[in-house]
Amino acid sequence: MQWTRKELIKAYLDFFKSKKHAILPSAPLVPENDPTVLFTTAGMHPLVPFLLGQPHPLGERLADVQKCLRTQDIESVGDTYHHTFFEMLGNWSLGDYFKKEAIEFSSEFLTKILKIPIERMGITIFGGDKDYSKIPKDDEAAKIWLSLGIKEEKIAYMEGGVKDSKDNWWGPAGLTGPCGPSTEMFYWKPNNIPVPKKFDPKDENWVEIWNDVLMQYVKNDKGDYNLAKQKNIDTGMGVERTLSMLNSLEDDYLSECFLPIIQEIEKLSRKKYGKNKEETRAMRIIADHLKAAVFILSEKVMPSNTERGYVLRRLIRRAIRYGKTLMMQNNFTKKLAEIVISMYQDDYKELKDNKKFIFEEIEKEENRFRETLASGLRFFNKIAEESKGNEISGKDAFLLYQSYGFPLELTKEIAKEKEINVDEKSFNEEYQKHRELSRTASAGKFKSGLADNTEATTKLHTATHLLNQALRIVLNKPNLHQAGSNITGERTRFDFTFDRKLTSEEIKAVEDLVNQKIKEKLPVRREEMTIEQAKKAGAMGVFEHKYGEKVFVYSIGDFSKEICAGPHAKNTRELGHFKIIKEEASSAGVRRIKAILE
Repeated sequence: MQWTRKELIKAYLDFFKSKKHAILPSAPLVPENDPTVLFTTAGMHPLVPFLLGQPHPLGERLADVQKCLRTQDIESVGDTYHHTFFEMLGNWSLGDYFKKEAIEFSSEFLTKILKIPIERMGITIFGGDKDYSKIPKDDEAAKIWLSLGIKEEKIAYMEGGVKDSKDNWWGPAGLTGPCGPSTEMFYWKPNNIPVPKKFDPKDENWVEIWNDVLMQYVKNDKGDYNLAKQKNIDTGMGVERTLSMLNSLEDDYLSECFLPIIQEIEKLSRKKYGKNKEETRAMRIIADHLKAAVFILSEKVMPSNTERGYVLRRLIRRAIRYGKTLMMQNNFTKKLAEIVISMYQDDYKELKDNKKFIFEEIEKEENRFRETLASGLRFFNKIAEESKGNEISGKDAFLLYQSYGFPLELTKEIAKEKEINVDEKSFNEEYQKHRELSRTASAGKFKSGLADNTEATTKLHTATHLLNQALRIVLNKPNLHQAGSNITGERTRFDFTFDRKLTSEEIKAVEDLVNQKIKEKLPVRREEMTIEQAKKAGAMGVFEHKYGEKVFVYSIGDFSKEICAGPHAKNTRELGHFKIIKEEASSAGVRRIKAILE
């Protein structure tokens, strides 16, 4: 049987529905209220408050397919199985079932539903940490796998330890919080090489397909790891890798998740995929990066030199650079964007709704970069020659960035091809003289993380609800809505739909109205209801698509009523004094306010 992407997703969700899991829709790629990451990198991000103990309106068993984006493996893209954008199948238990049932579900789905031969599976287990955390190896998980027919020689204990969250240990995302061991499932990929009797996770022929995180500990502020009162399960399985495995493909780019894009690249470049190693690698990079770029653009993120916009720019420009090596014609990015949208628009409405924006922005970015790419490469070759094979100075690397639009990573990549180093430290010094660039975005190494639920962020979250409603009233725009937010312990950053700069009088009026509501000591009330009930009650919620049939509605007195996942203060009197510190443009038709509580 040849599996399709839709069949795999349906089989997964149907299976967990039969195990009494509620099915959630995918959350946006741009996380709401999680300042620790630029993009949703795993299905657990939207579930943060619930993993920390808040009850979920749909219950304790959940499952979904979540669109995700990670750039920590960007240098590996170009092989057969690394990707920046991917879809992740996941199931969760929020204090309900735990290790035995989670592993049994995984085994049953893989061997009974997907009919994967058990002899082609290998399992990794947390190997313990004698020194740092004193947490023992996870013999319990190993015994469960043995009882399910996995042979002892196909189980490997990983001994990376807890401190760096490597080798079968997850979290905590911040300094404290839920964490625990994981058990990972691997598949023997080659069809022409016999499956070894012993599983070796270091052998790249074994490819990870599923990961069950067993959150049974909580790390406290003293650095101690204690058994958690609420034990959670968090799992993740990549659609792309799993689909390739099911269809006996050793190359993800030959599956339906990428093949239509590859075929269009072949047509536009007049090159044949698989014929030449470097050309094939270039095609994979272009296909991966432009698919990721289209999904980022579908959430109205624009190319820029900071944060998400910088990641987007980096992906598009890297694709264009490789397109140049294939002699791709102008505006090829738009043609490939059309293919991506046609592949996924039935499942992700935002692709269809924002098609015009996607085409305009990707075309503009390609034209911008093409104008400077040739001259930038000439300048690079000149300074590379002058360096005599030693090092590109930070000053020259910054000039390539500032004058020719080369992201630092692109300069480093071209330099690596010529076996030359780049003085990254002095580049950053040069850069800091001009503007602040997020180092996490620059290196593409931001970790999967959780927004904290500290008292400060809880208060700011509640104040943001007041700000949202105050803006509607002061600006006389009842349909004004949230276009994104980012809350840390120090400030709230709130994006909203509005087409002009606010006057100083309007900013003061918004501040005054929020502070008035704080002084009125309004109670904050949470109610559970269906989406339809919430709409009838007048609740605002542009993020409602990421919730299931039931939602939480938070009311602040009679002033504000919004669909939200929390956390919130109990009364506005807890908030202190609200102050707007900045109002600026975020993107076309979107303004941004930064505010604090004093």
